[in-house]
Amino acid sequence: MYLMRFNPRFFYLLPIILTVGFAYWYFSPATHVPVQDSWRMPVASSEVDEPITPLPLTLNLDPNKVALGKRLFNDTRLSANNTISCASCHDLAHGGVDGRPRAFGIGGAMGAINVPTVFNSGFNFRQFWDGRAASLEDQIDGPVQHPKEMGSSWSQVVAVLSDDSSYRSDFKVIYRSGITPETVKDAIAMFERSLYTPNSKFDRYLRGEKNSLDGEEIAGYQLFKEVGCVACHQGVNVGGNMYEKIGLVENYFEQRGNIEQVDFGRFNITKDEEHRYEFRVPSLRNVALTAPYFHDASAVDLKQAVAIMGKFQLGVDLKPDEIHRIVKFLNTLTGEYEGRSLSQAEPTGHEK
Repeated sequence: MYLMRFNPRFFYLLPIILTVGFAYWYFSPATHVPVQDSWRMPVASSEVDEPITPLPLTLNLDPNKVALGKRLFNDTRLSANNTISCASCHDLAHGGVDGRPRAFGIGGAMGAINVPTVFNSGFNFRQFWDGRAASLEDQIDGPVQHPKEMGSSWSQVVAVLSDDSSYRSDFKVIYRSGITPETVKDAIAMFERSLYTPNSKFDRYLRGEKNSLDGEEIAGYQLFKEVGCVACHQGVNVGGNMYEKIGLVENYFEQRGNIEQVDFGRFNITKDEEHRYEFRVPSLRNVALTAPYFHDASAVDLKQAVAIMGKFQLGVDLKPDEIHRIVKFLNTLTGEYEGRSLSQAEPTGHEK
C-alpha cells in the first residue's frame, strides 16, 4: 500500500492555512443572482438535545419584497385566463393547501398530484414532491407555465404586470431592472419564505417550556422516535431535508394498485432506477391541517397516514392506542402565522 510521506512542517502550517481559507470564504462577496437576497436559514436554539429543532422566531426578510410578493401570490392575472392564483391551491386559511386530492387549474383541469403546503417551504432542501426545483425561485416556473395549472408564460405575465401602473411603480422602487421574470419570481419567493410558522407547542417544549406538552403528547413523541419516524422526519422542518422511497419494507404501490407515471417520483426527473418511487420527505409542521396526505392523497386523516407509514416504511403494525399517541404529538406541530395559531383557521374540507 502506498502511503504519502508526512512532512512535519505541514502540521505547523495547517492552522494558518485553515485560518486564511476561512477568512477568504467568509469575506468574499456573494455570487448569488443579483435580484435574490443572500438569505440563509437562521439556526434556532434549543434547550434540549433532540433530533428536531424549533423554527426561528424571526427571519430577516426584505419587507418591501414580501409585500410585493404577497400581492403577486394572490393575483389571478398570473394565469392565462385570469382565474387562478398561487393562493388558489395554497390557501393560507387552510394550512397552505387546497384540501383536495388533486389540484384544479385553469379551465377546471385536474392536476396529477396532491398539493404540498406552502407554509415553511423555505426550509425544504428541494421543492416539489420529486425535488425537481432547487429553490423557491425555480419552483415558481412550474405552476405559472404548466398547462394544467396557471397555463401562462413569462412573456404574458410580464406584459400583464407592465400594464399595471402600480406594479410598475412598486417594481421600479425595489428592483433596478423593473418587471422581469427574475424579479417576479424573487418577490414571490420572498413572500413564500415569510410563510413560516414558529412557536408551536412542540417548539416551545424544545425551548424549555416543559409544561407546553401534556403526558400523552410527550409519550407520542417518544413513540415517534422509538418506532423510527424520526429517521426521516427531523431537523428544523420535521422533514423536507431528504429523499426516501415509499414502500421500504412492503411494496406500497403493488398493494395500492393503479400505478401512474406520477408515482415514479424522482425517477421521472433523473431516469435512474434507484430513484423510482422516491420522493422528497414532506415536512410534518402543521400536518394536522393539511389532509389528505401523501403525494397520492391516499390517506384521508392522520390516523390512516400514521398506520400506512408504520406498515410500509417501518414494518410496524401500530396498535390503535399507539397511533392515537403519535397523532397527539403531530397535533403539537401546528405553529403560528402573523401571531395567530393556524389551528384557529377552518380545517381543510373543500368539496371533493
